[in-house]
Amino acid sequence: MLNAIGIIPARYASTRLPAKPLVDLGGKSMIQRVVEQARQAQLRRVVVATDDERILRHVLDFGGEAVMTSPAHPSGTDRVFEAYLQLGQPADCIVNIQGDEPFIQPGQINALLALFENGATQIATLVKPILTDEELFSPHLPKVVRNTAGEALYFSRHPLPYQRQQAQEAWLAHHLYFRHIGLYAYRPAVLDALTQLPPSALELAESLEQLRWLEHGYRIQTAETEVETIGIDTPEDVERARQYLAQLSS
Repeated sequence: MLNAIGIIPARYASTRLPAKPLVDLGGKSMIQRVVEQARQAQLRRVVVATDDERILRHVLDFGGEAVMTSPAHPSGTDRVFEAYLQLGQPADCIVNIQGDEPFIQPGQINALLALFENGATQIATLVKPILTDEELFSPHLPKVVRNTAGEALYFSRHPLPYQRQQAQEAWLAHHLYFRHIGLYAYRPAVLDALTQLPPSALELAESLEQLRWLEHGYRIQTAETEVETIGIDTPEDVERARQYLAQLSS
């Protein structure tokens, strides 16, 4: 079995939703729900990487594992790598699980792990077919273009490819587009190298960190998922998640 460690970066400060990891969703905090979902996947260990004592204490209180990391990290990727170093445990791969995805499915994590059975896999992430024009044209939902081997060629907030022969409202009927789901897995040595790369021109233009990795020649393998995720970024997202849980329980 692959020796995989899941690490969940969880910051207290959030511009749109302060104390986001501690938000109550149906009687459990968001971070507890993420941990519980991740623990059902084929991971040897699931650890929260935080920069705040309140989150650390909360995770320990519900029986989770957590480590304190520097508040100065520019990205979740850097926080994940610091947490991995603190654990002092070698792994075949490290999975970066978003702390604001309380409904992440164990099968989605396992789909990434399966890609590491191929020794050539450096980085893996998830993609999902786009079904609506709203998704396709939303700049908040990054799209991904892939090659025939399922590797990412490019990520963009704009729909790619541009279909010159078709009206925009017909694009979905003539091409299968994919959106990116922000779940990543890496070989430890690759993650180490990624944290040392300077920001790149494409990354700064699109505000998408994974473009830095592509620009520097790293390969990103993708796995497809059909499962919809509900990321939590705003108070409105919290309300949607609560309604979703209420529907499940009824």
